[in-house]
Amino acid sequence: MILKAFEIDKSSISEFKLFIIYGENDGLKKEIIQKIKKNHSGKEIKYDEEQILKNKDAFFSEIKNKSLFEEKKILYVQRCTEKISEIILELDKNYLDDLLIINCGILEKKSKLRNLIEKSDFAVVIPTYKDNIQSLTNIAKNFFLTKKISVSHETLNLLVNRSNGDRGYLNSELEKISNYLLDKKVISLREISTLTNLSENYSAAELVDASLSKNIKKTCEILKENNYSQEDTFFIIRVFLQKTKRILNLSENIKNENDIERVVSEHKPQIFWKDKPIIKKQLKLWSHKKMNKLICRLNDLEIKIKRNNSLSLILMKNFIYEVLDQQTNSSS
Repeated sequence: MILKAFEIDKSSISEFKLFIIYGENDGLKKEIIQKIKKNHSGKEIKYDEEQILKNKDAFFSEIKNKSLFEEKKILYVQRCTEKISEIILELDKNYLDDLLIINCGILEKKSKLRNLIEKSDFAVVIPTYKDNIQSLTNIAKNFFLTKKISVSHETLNLLVNRSNGDRGYLNSELEKISNYLLDKKVISLREISTLTNLSENYSAAELVDASLSKNIKKTCEILKENNYSQEDTFFIIRVFLQKTKRILNLSENIKNENDIERVVSEHKPQIFWKDKPIIKKQLKLWSHKKMNKLICRLNDLEIKIKRNNSLSLILMKNFIYEVLDQQTNSSS
């Protein structure tokens, strides 16, 4: 069964035990998973796909073996790919009494996993797509309407622009604002600028764009002027991944520099006009192969930072300096 994200509140989903959520919108995924969990109680057990694939028997044993007095469980499998389909195929739905949530990245139309679940009557598949400026603006606008707080269009635009298309980050900033508001009925642009993680001068998107564009002067300027916290590093990595993956996808359709203009113009969803010159420059600088390697290094960086959180700022800055120093061209 296919269910759209906005249909969850209107649908009866408590009868289902298996949910597959896929796509790149981590913020929306988080909201969906929280809504699904509301209908179920029990101890949550988290898995990685790799962990299950290495020891399928232990996973199936967790599902099948139950004691009379054991409470139901919520089994949450994260960082999944197409490979998890072999587990779903072996899964006996008659034994599945616990809630099983599988969080996947992008699944193409030809995906074996998608086809398997979309046609089933015992499971739900929920796609998530990237937010656009309008959907993020609506989230911010509804937040302030609910709180009965007056804000200007300029303030809303600032919040949305700084979220860089990340619903999770926007919600995090709105929560921070909520804790600050108390009985206030009006909040100013200046207050918003002070409350949000990034300085008034630059956003994480500008830092990432300057780095990928090899603009050494601007990159160093941004690093110097922003007092980044350890928490900021994870957001900056997400912005890096978002932008590098877009460049990677665009570069797949580029055979030579003459193709860049056409590919950028025809891209869906449409690229914001202010971003086009920067993206064109980055496409000239980074080949498909080099961008693939950079994404792998970003994933490694995230793992290192999670293991050494106290060194997060140093690790992030060293990575950015390496990006600036890396030799790039469009053919290798």
